[in-house]
Amino acid sequence: MGYIDLRSDTVTHPTKQMREAMYRAEVGDDVYRDDPTVNRLEEEAAQILGTEAALFVSSGTMGNQLGIMVYTHRGDEVIAGAESHIFTSEVGGAAVLSGANIRQMVYPNSIPVPALIEGAIRTDDIHDPPTSLICLENALANGRVVPLEVMEGVSRVAKAHKLPVHLDGARIFNAAVSLGCEAKDIMRYCDSVSCCLSKGLCAPVGCVFAASREKVERARKYRKMLGGGTRQAGILAAAARIAITEMPKRLWEDHENARHMAARLNELPGIEADMTSVQVNIVFFRISRPRALLDAIPERMRELGVLVNPEENGMMRFVTHFGVTRADVDAAIDAFAKVIGK
Repeated sequence: MGYIDLRSDTVTHPTKQMREAMYRAEVGDDVYRDDPTVNRLEEEAAQILGTEAALFVSSGTMGNQLGIMVYTHRGDEVIAGAESHIFTSEVGGAAVLSGANIRQMVYPNSIPVPALIEGAIRTDDIHDPPTSLICLENALANGRVVPLEVMEGVSRVAKAHKLPVHLDGARIFNAAVSLGCEAKDIMRYCDSVSCCLSKGLCAPVGCVFAASREKVERARKYRKMLGGGTRQAGILAAAARIAITEMPKRLWEDHENARHMAARLNELPGIEADMTSVQVNIVFFRISRPRALLDAIPERMRELGVLVNPEENGMMRFVTHFGVTRADVDAAIDAFAKVIGK
């Protein structure tokens, strides 16, 4: 049976146009830099993101870790949100790959506070590790978007202290849609970005790391060190080109479906979705039910044709994406109401 999959936007499948493009893709050896499809993707990505250059990499995690590697030395400190993906979900990569310490910042709703960041920048005290990088995230993993004025404030702090800013832009295009701007408008306040193409943009694999030409060349070498040098990668880049040039145009549908989903969840007793936090395609909500029922939700939903992640600390998350229509949202919430005993 076909499932309505609300676990994440990482579950999207490549479109028919992508599959056809992959079949017909011109390919070469990307380590030799003679894969024409990869080269075109990197040129287009740099133009769209407003950077000098871009590099096709396998995942958002690799893109973020390359961002840390190109700006730090062993023993340096990176400022990042305590709930940021770079800190919570990348297997301690900053410590292992860069030998860098992450100074975890606690922000209200995870939205950065420039004054707190400035206060966390280390002094020349002999006991302090040197601060070498500020990491931001937009959109945030909690479903909110960082306003441009906040991005600008952080940028001013970074420039005053001669520090670079790396952006985890896994959902930068969702953020741009929510803010009513272009991705390059967000990038005005950052020096580099890791931009996923395999979430809501539907590419089967891939991410771009974009920055200055110098930093991209350095990242290219590190990518090779990490085993990310590929050969006929144009087969993947063909889908990625459609992802970055065409798929952002439809993300507004996912956002509207997410708001509709949150409104319907709020109609259920014991469910609380904060509508103000539904700014992209992610819906977090509180659920009050006995533990036995909470533990049973994923399997009972699967039986009704809907895939969801388990509850965690009284919270659940549903995610809309290209594979979820408005009718799917309604069917999923109807199933959910049945499972939790409306």
